[in-house]
Amino acid sequence: MDHFAYRNGVLHAEDVPMSAIAEAVGTPVYVYSRATLERHANVFREGLQRIGRKHIAFAIKANPNIAVLRVLARQGYGADVVSGGEVKRALAAGMPGEDIVFSGVGKTRIELREALEAGVGQFNLELEEEGVALAEIAASMGKTADAVLRVNPDVDAGTHAKISTGKKENKFGVPIGDAPGIFARLSTLPGLNLRGIAAHIGSQIFDLGPIEAAYGKLGDLVHTLRAVGHTIDRVDLGGGLGVPYERDKVPPSPADYGAMVERATRGWDVTLYFEPGRVIVGNAGVLLTRVIWVKPGAIRPFIIVDAAMNDLARPAMYDAWHDFEAVAPTGERIVANIAGPVCESGDTFAMEREIDVVKSGDLAVFRTAGAYGATMASTYNSRALVPEVMVDGDKFAVVADRILPEAIIAAERVPDFLND
Repeated sequence: MDHFAYRNGVLHAEDVPMSAIAEAVGTPVYVYSRATLERHANVFREGLQRIGRKHIAFAIKANPNIAVLRVLARQGYGADVVSGGEVKRALAAGMPGEDIVFSGVGKTRIELREALEAGVGQFNLELEEEGVALAEIAASMGKTADAVLRVNPDVDAGTHAKISTGKKENKFGVPIGDAPGIFARLSTLPGLNLRGIAAHIGSQIFDLGPIEAAYGKLGDLVHTLRAVGHTIDRVDLGGGLGVPYERDKVPPSPADYGAMVERATRGWDVTLYFEPGRVIVGNAGVLLTRVIWVKPGAIRPFIIVDAAMNDLARPAMYDAWHDFEAVAPTGERIVANIAGPVCESGDTFAMEREIDVVKSGDLAVFRTAGAYGATMASTYNSRALVPEVMVDGDKFAVVADRILPEAIIAAERVPDFLND
């Protein structure tokens, strides 16, 4: 459930008509619902109510807006981060350092040092050399870094190839068969407190079977490590639950997931770490856009909107589906193509899609755009960087400015040798 609904024929975000946001801020613009964020945070937590010891860390990469993170921090969520910049965002949003999990396959030594200085609570190690480096840095600072070893269980999540992370050919984690040896070597290093293991097999997952299979392998590894004397008190289970981009395709609920986790991890006697992202923010946001032209096409008309692939990259990158709805639909329908103004044939959001009839100047939204939307936006074609708005009941505020081309140009420099 989300809080974007039609009232008197006009789409509202909570109690605010979308047309009011367009008039005040312009388009394109991302619009987030605070009530939806809070509801999804609660539903996910309630789905895990049968799990005794747990820590929930929101995957910041899904939506790093500071206002979004502040809402989740107030819900008791920590942060799963994959860069030094995301560490800074989590801290700025009020998430304590000890509640931050630092994931990511390419952490630099500078990032590791800064994270230690910030008091980051867990490092998810991606390779043995990273563990050695972290131990050396921590020891040089008189600190001990709490860490877990990320393993690759070689399980196919059944999701899009570009968001699969748990197969042996993916770049993430160490081969699960190599984990006991690596764990043994790293566990002896001063400066490093290796407390457990981690795995994450992919994103936008609709089938719990592969996740449960991966957890089975983790359970076997926990038993193996304990059998040789290692203390294991944490297991990071990652994230990856899908959301319904297409309304007739329903993913497992957090309650379904929680029941599976309780069954799969029974007897582990560890604190379980979770890294939800898309499932929290996906349906909490839409991309509001305006129709520029309805262009006749050889087969179908093209609805040219002012949002583009630089604002919402998922359709161009993953052939991803986002429902397209008029803000004030007439009830008429048409089959058309939806495209943006960027000079790329790939700048299309849908082809031969049945949609609301719209005309030049009409407002429309791309649904389920709260995850991997603004965070992946760019200024390609020297377009402005898309702004973001948060709605709270009958109020709304800009939570990220539209960065205009003039500001972007002002950050660039012409060297003296070109001023002759």
